[in-house]
Amino acid sequence: MSGRYDDILHLPHPTSKKHPRMSTQDRAAQFSPFAALTGHHGVIQEVARQTEERRELGEEEQACLDRKLQFLLAHLEEEPEVQLCYFQEDGRKAGGAYLTTRGVVKKLDPYARYILLADGTRVPMDDLWEIDGALFSVFS
Repeated sequence: MSGRYDDILHLPHPTSKKHPRMSTQDRAAQFSPFAALTGHHGVIQEVARQTEERRELGEEEQACLDRKLQFLLAHLEEEPEVQLCYFQEDGRKAGGAYLTTRGVVKKLDPYARYILLADGTRVPMDDLWEIDGALFSVFS
């Protein structure tokens, strides 16, 4: 059976005298997919990222937290070390996360409603969930 291209089928591969041969890696890059959906992967990760809903304190828990804040305000000169659990809103989607930080209290401002720790962390009192530390052993 004779084919249409039998006369050129076994000829050597033509090589240009002007242009060097392309490397296998460069040749493969020509056929690799391009990023037509730039940012698509990031959007999918953002949608999949989980957030928590803010929980509301009951009356009893809020009263206990208020007593601890008053106690803390009265003992600021002792530079107490505390552990604070608070809610931080997510800047990109509904909800947020509960964070816990530990540090020495430098300032408690009941009017601006924040607690400032020695490391510069500023925790809004309205987002506070729990205060703990050795200073509060009288509350147990």
